[in-house]
Amino acid sequence: MAGHVPARSFSEANSAEAFAERLTLDSDAKAAKIIAATVSHIHDLIKKFRPTQDEWREVIAFLTDVGHASDERRQEWVLLSDLTGSSALVEEINSRRPTGATPNTIRGPFFRDDAPERVSGSSISLDGLGEPLMVSVKVQDLDGLPIEGAKLITWQANAQGLYENQQPDLQPEHNLRGSFRTDANGCVTYRSVVPSGYGVPCDGPVGRLLANAGLPLRRPANLHFVVRAPGFETITTHIYDAIDPNLGEDAVFSVRPELVYCFERAVVDGRAGKSVALTFIMVRAKQRRSV
Repeated sequence: MAGHVPARSFSEANSAEAFAERLTLDSDAKAAKIIAATVSHIHDLIKKFRPTQDEWREVIAFLTDVGHASDERRQEWVLLSDLTGSSALVEEINSRRPTGATPNTIRGPFFRDDAPERVSGSSISLDGLGEPLMVSVKVQDLDGLPIEGAKLITWQANAQGLYENQQPDLQPEHNLRGSFRTDANGCVTYRSVVPSGYGVPCDGPVGRLLANAGLPLRRPANLHFVVRAPGFETITTHIYDAIDPNLGEDAVFSVRPELVYCFERAVVDGRAGKSVALTFIMVRAKQRRSV
């Protein structure tokens, strides 16, 4: 047919180009570029490692298993993104802040958006199991002014390193989860238990694959937070125990020096325990800058 341009003949040498040429010109330009780049990298890996047909079917089977292992309580795709550092990289690119502001980290796979509202001073430990912990939080802006009415959502693992939604039959619903509002001084206090570090789940396809590859799969003891206030950028972050031996090889690449705190010895409700005083520094939306 006159004017017809024959399709490029597919070969090992031009496989990525042959795919890219088939992306339609009226498609989403950014999506097309991302897909073309992704396919190009996949083809480069195939050419480098030259898998057999059976080995490539194993790759497909792994991806299938990841999908089958994901449900409303467990997200293997999020775990894969976290453990490969992909989630941390996306956060690093998209949440750069001025010096002094609290940095973002990944949220992680155990977040729930229905944490119950609690009053300052109350306990989020519903079973009372573990070493007592008193947490004091101050939320302020870059000028040191308190932010009243900020919403602070927290969640954590228990003393065995397990989250409530990992043990729905063993821990009370919403154990070690809570939502608070800061007072006129930007402050909140609450009681909990000292969390333990933990290994990321290895009973699914992602954990098994990366453990077999020799990747460290431990997380240091931490507290999770999301802090929201009108007119400010939302903070999603962790706080880490300074004495944890796994700070240097956090499986999800989220440890930052400014997020490491000393958990001090203290008496909590008449029992020997610990306390930690935290400060979150928020950035007004208009103060965002490129770094």
